[in-house]
Amino acid sequence: MISRDEDIVIIGGGPVGLYIAGRLLQLGYSCKVLEKNKSINPHSRSLGIHPISLELFEKAGIAQKFIDEGVKIRRGYAFWNRNRMGEISFEKTPKPFNYILALPQSRTERILQEWVLGLNSEAILRGAEVKSMQNGEESVAVRYEMDGVHASVNSRHMIGCDGINSFVRMDLGIPFDGKQYPDTYIMGDFLDNTDFGEDAAVYLHEEGLIESFPLPGGMRRWVVKTDRRMENPDAEQLGKLIHDRLGHSLNTMDNVMMSSFGVQHFLARQMTKGNVLLAGDAAHVVSPIGGQGMNLGWLDAEAAVQTIVQSLKNPANQSGLFLLYSKKQRRVAKKAAKRAELNMWLGRKESSNLPVKWALSMILNTPLSGLLAKMFTMRGL
Repeated sequence: MISRDEDIVIIGGGPVGLYIAGRLLQLGYSCKVLEKNKSINPHSRSLGIHPISLELFEKAGIAQKFIDEGVKIRRGYAFWNRNRMGEISFEKTPKPFNYILALPQSRTERILQEWVLGLNSEAILRGAEVKSMQNGEESVAVRYEMDGVHASVNSRHMIGCDGINSFVRMDLGIPFDGKQYPDTYIMGDFLDNTDFGEDAAVYLHEEGLIESFPLPGGMRRWVVKTDRRMENPDAEQLGKLIHDRLGHSLNTMDNVMMSSFGVQHFLARQMTKGNVLLAGDAAHVVSPIGGQGMNLGWLDAEAAVQTIVQSLKNPANQSGLFLLYSKKQRRVAKKAAKRAELNMWLGRKESSNLPVKWALSMILNTPLSGLLAKMFTMRGL
């Protein structure tokens, strides 16, 4: 049995766990990231990095690494069926990050991992599967297996960032309240053959929502609402739906990713217990329509870092600090979930009616569009 001691142990080496590790190392604390996957998932998955996250990255000194590789989405066009209704511009939102940055999650995680390893080459243990944990009065002990070897790590605090099926949350016995929505979608990344350039497009269609976002390398993400869950969709199926609804053909375009997904909303009843905090999808899951999930996790991450630092400096205040973290981040997650539900509702067939169309036209073509832009960039959470 190999045993290690760290200030903080982080369970989960996705975008949230990696950000936490980098920030803690910057601030002079030792930490270890235990990630069961041996390598970064190569699929694009989440794309949008919102201004609130870029502000955090700027504080950490890493924003430019993302900006150099991403696509700056400064404007989005809104369509009713095939007719353009108006546009939302992010140009007048607070500078300097008055845009949404599109970057595949695989590359986002690679940048974060390189940053962490540059600070401490031994901070990340990949292929480390947690087997048990003990949340004691003054420390946390974690047992894990890596390459057939059993090991343990002891730390003052632990942060669970291990996703929707969080081992940490379930081991702590924290209820995960929520539900599955009936909405289903398919998405794919194709070579871009539109005239949108670096702009986004959202089609509120009577047959269901279609979203279109630019990607680095001349690619474009298409998201299409479906009537049912389509397991293992292919490019031809997505292309047919887009052609039927929009008259736009993707038949000759290279395709590098296809997937389907459902929508759910869950929130941990509490985000701390003993010496452990939850962050990211381990604590809450919101609809991916609107691209808030990963960014919501980074808000947790920075708040968790500040909470841990204050707790380590003033152990007597830990209980109050942890309670404040839980209350605040749960409140933020609830607000984000409501916005995500609105985005999802607008893309449903039953929302395709004249009153909704008139209301959206008024918002898009008046100064109210500025408020919509702030909402879509996650301001005011």
